[in-house]
Amino acid sequence: MSGSERRRPPTIHDVAREAGVSRGTVSRFLNGGHNVSPAAADAVRAAIRRTGYVVNRHARSLITGRSDSVAFLLTEPQEKLFEDPNFNVLLRGCTQALAAHDIPLLLMIAGTPAERRRVIRYVTAGHVDGVLLVSSHTGDPMAEQLTKAGIPVVASGKPIDRSGRTARIAHVAADDREGARDIVRHLVSLGRRRIATVAGPPDTPGGVDRLAGWREVLAEAGLPAGDDLVAHGDYSRDSGRRAAAELLERAPDVDALFVASDLMARGALTALEQAGRRVPDDVAVGGFDDSPAAVAGLPELTTVRQPWDRISTEMVRVLLGLIGGEEPSAVILPTELVRRQSA
Repeated sequence: MSGSERRRPPTIHDVAREAGVSRGTVSRFLNGGHNVSPAAADAVRAAIRRTGYVVNRHARSLITGRSDSVAFLLTEPQEKLFEDPNFNVLLRGCTQALAAHDIPLLLMIAGTPAERRRVIRYVTAGHVDGVLLVSSHTGDPMAEQLTKAGIPVVASGKPIDRSGRTARIAHVAADDREGARDIVRHLVSLGRRRIATVAGPPDTPGGVDRLAGWREVLAEAGLPAGDDLVAHGDYSRDSGRRAAAELLERAPDVDALFVASDLMARGALTALEQAGRRVPDDVAVGGFDDSPAAVAGLPELTTVRQPWDRISTEMVRVLLGLIGGEEPSAVILPTELVRRQSA
């Protein structure tokens, strides 16, 4: 064999020969794995490892008209990416899920009108094949603009349109309402009778559904659930502190607090400490998410676990299906109560 032959990079034909499958099977595997059996997929993966084959993305994009990349689009102010641990957990999970398909992920932030216009121009120019959309607020225009432009989009969380109904967009979400019901039931089971809540923003699906779950369980238990026991935060730590302080001033006999995110719950714990209230002796505290913030200090938070790994994996699965021509779908995943020191 000559030196030039030895230096020749492996081709799709080499992979097919090594795997013992047809070139068409390898091609289908590289383009999403549709109509490829699990056994054939395993054989192709092993052959790629043995041959050292590397996809020529530029050549493939000229043939398929695809970019072979996906955008992770956060429509929140940039500082939220660094403050809220949930965004980083979701970003890491989506990156790992796409890596299994050899698809790179582009992080994009559109927290201002100018940023949204730039993102729309970039995405609709064909630089990505689809968008994993992380947007918490009702009526976010990005989802509608992208879908009208024919861009496959999957939202994290239940997207709500301006009329308050679930938007007709593919999405993957945790069951916020039932998760809230679980943790409030737990607080009731501890004998707590004045259970207040720091709810999320009222224009977010999580803010609406978690507050509804709190109200439902207290109504079932015959306990008060008036507006005097509700304060709203914006999912930041400081908003949780301010909301909890407001509740303590308004209802000093509160003996439990359901907080709609772990980060806000950390802020609420600061307010309780400043007020001289012991946790959980005087006030039991429950959070939501089971994010890194839940165990970032003492006491560790009793909380509701969102299945972030499954959310990431399902978002990627649904998006790749959309890119491949499947119809939009909605996936709602169960949550889990996690008991720790705070309640």
